Amino acid sequence: MKRTITPFHVAIPVHNLAECRTFYREVLGCEEGRSSDHWVDFDLFGHQVVIHYKPKVQEDLHTNPVDGKNVPVPHYGVVLAWDTFQTFSEDLKSKGVTFVIEPYIRFAGEVGEQATMFFLDPAGNALEFKAFKDMDQLFAK
Repeated sequence: MKRTITPFHVAIPVHNLAECRTFYREVLGCEEGRSSDHWVDFDLFGHQVVIHYKPKVQEDLHTNPVDGKNVPVPHYGVVLAWDTFQTFSEDLKSKGVTFVIEPYIRFAGEVGEQATMFFLDPAGNALEFKAFKDMDQLFAK
């Protein structure tokens, strides 16, 4: 089945709009779109991410085990092309991003083999970026 990519929209709560605005623009390399005093639109690999101010709430980071790693829940992110993932992960390392899960190959040699990485934005939101060598395995069982 030929897949078409439709951009998604996600709203992310942040307690420090200025700090997160800088992170999404300068660390992730997102182009900034519209904004107000309470929110900022970004282009994240062709998808609309909007950071919205929300007062800080103290929550513990919850995780679920996947492939021997503790995956943060909730999280959001983007499935990238294999080469884009490699370049992006190296760029993040060069910028000193602290990873919750360092870039690695998950499910090596199995259905759904993928490159993946997790890190937090300055508001503590978990982000996952991944790539499949074979995009036809994105939903394979």
